[in-house]
Amino acid sequence: MQSYHQKFVDALGADLVLLGEEVERYCRDWHGDVTTGAIAVLRPRSTEDVSKAVRVCAELGVAIVPQGGNTGLVLGATPDAPESQVVLSLERMNAIRRIDADDFSAVVEAGAILSEFKDKVEEAGMFFPLALGAQGSCRIGGNVSTNAGGINVLRYGMTRELVLGLEVVLPDGSVFEGLSTLRKDNRGIDLKQLFIGAEGTLGIITAVAVKLMPMPDQVATALLGLNALDDVIALYRRARRDCCDLLSAFEFMPPLAFTLAREAMPDLAMPMSDDHPAYALLEISGSGLVNVSDLMERFLEGVMGDGLVVDGVVATSKAQSRNLWLFREGMNEGQAKRGPHLRTDVSVPLSRVADFVRDAQKAVYDALPDCVCVSYGHVGDGNVHLNVLPPGDLPRSEIDARIYKAKKIINEVLDSYHGSISAEHGIGRLKRSDFDTRLSEVRRKLLAAVKTAIDPDLWMNPGCQLSFARD
Repeated sequence: MQSYHQKFVDALGADLVLLGEEVERYCRDWHGDVTTGAIAVLRPRSTEDVSKAVRVCAELGVAIVPQGGNTGLVLGATPDAPESQVVLSLERMNAIRRIDADDFSAVVEAGAILSEFKDKVEEAGMFFPLALGAQGSCRIGGNVSTNAGGINVLRYGMTRELVLGLEVVLPDGSVFEGLSTLRKDNRGIDLKQLFIGAEGTLGIITAVAVKLMPMPDQVATALLGLNALDDVIALYRRARRDCCDLLSAFEFMPPLAFTLAREAMPDLAMPMSDDHPAYALLEISGSGLVNVSDLMERFLEGVMGDGLVVDGVVATSKAQSRNLWLFREGMNEGQAKRGPHLRTDVSVPLSRVADFVRDAQKAVYDALPDCVCVSYGHVGDGNVHLNVLPPGDLPRSEIDARIYKAKKIINEVLDSYHGSISAEHGIGRLKRSDFDTRLSEVRRKLLAAVKTAIDPDLWMNPGCQLSFARD
């Protein structure tokens, strides 16, 4: 490995190459569950640097693991062969090349942190709707590479639907220059779509052209208590009908969410009773001549008058709105504090969310009665996070055994619902086996054909999504 070190420094310059102990933080996953290693970390400052780094790696026979903010949850940016892989971090490529309010678009480099980009867009009077719990750390290139979801998918779609164009360094070092901001361009196959959600297996995204929206200057947020998860689904149906496209977020949570959130954030003020069987957190937003507050008020009058909602609170300030969302975000931290656990990210048809949660939780409790299920997610897009928390005082081997068994049980129920094992997190290395066993032969052939056509030497993120044998 030492010989590689000097070759990278000689070819790229010491400024672009990290070695030794500095490599470790790039080889640890977001939750700290997995720590590996790499020959080196390459940190380019420009697209030209990335192209040169890719060519050097090809000459040395070294594979590349592209990395943005390293906030992924499926080990997609974590190297798994330390002796033959480098991490290529895009963190230095963080420039916003332009924001065009008249065109409702922006061009931003892959290493830009999502929240910082959103702030700059807001300063220009515009809005970029991608919203994630990790937005203070995740980077635009990673969002695109994983086709990130988040809380605003209901209204604005996944990241894929926000991308107008891409700049990508291909496995041979050439650059695909596709940073167009055209909304309508029907010149054959839309090549940028190949790289969105590919998790760096086909090339390295270096810049992105994205859609911008008018800034919502009116936002109404409500936390509502209901008698059952089935009522949450009925409420969503009403909200979609009555609030139409102004409904920007609709989340469901169990009562345990509040306990978990306060375990992580003891100072959180409980806004309402925490003993209802189910909760919905919804948000309506708009701008211009729309009266969002009036719409929320009339909607809640209707659903509470009909008995669908039994309790609720509406935020009267940005601070109160933020407090409500902290319960949704804080429950993730609370689960982490309880120790290693199963984190799932699945999707089923919207109409079957309640049935799936009920069936999957029953199957887990029947087999693992000492575990705790925590089910929550984005009702509007069928995305359920059904997590399983083993007792924290067990030996690690027994915890891991319960996690493995719970995953198998949930996936079996999911298969009966014709759902997806990954709604928004991607496949990475963590879900590769589950993904592989569920592929039809036709889909497998198509994926292999795309991979080998663009990356015939299999340099790009090997082991991510699917395994291909290297000669």
